[in-house]
Amino acid sequence: MLISSPCVVTLTWRLQDTQGNLIDELPEPLEFFYGGEDLLEKVEQALHDQTIGFAATLHLEPEHAFGDYDPALVFFESRKIMPEGVDVGLQFDGPPPGSTTPDMPADAIYTVTEVYPEHVVLDGNHPLAGIALRLDLVVRDVREATEEEIEAGSVGSSALTVLNTAPPDTPLH
Repeated sequence: MLISSPCVVTLTWRLQDTQGNLIDELPEPLEFFYGGEDLLEKVEQALHDQTIGFAATLHLEPEHAFGDYDPALVFFESRKIMPEGVDVGLQFDGPPPGSTTPDMPADAIYTVTEVYPEHVVLDGNHPLAGIALRLDLVVRDVREATEEEIEAGSVGSSALTVLNTAPPDTPLH
């Protein structure tokens, strides 16, 4: 079966920065919905009309992966509104409860990157924002998508979800 929208592809991969530092490795095959939100656009372009056994090395600039780093998405919040024992790596889906900072985008995932006695630093950038990436991938399987997967536009364990929810310095699988 050729990869075309909609279908489900099973991949393994190795993700590195351009210096060769390992960011993530997916040695066990994982399914992704092709033609939805599970894969980055450049990955889908590379997979189009391919089949089982296809292997590729992709160079992804930030604009084709997780965007450029935006310093406007870094905020300072009072430590008083933070949970007891707040530490680097804690994440909030949207502004933390009790936030007093105006104009914090509600759709960002904020990661605590620094903790001080009076405040914490929250970063709404994706942990891989601003980083050029090298992705070595292999197609392990291709199958037709189910009606449920087509309706959802996902198989539920997407690359974007996996990568978007990972705290910095954490394996991304």
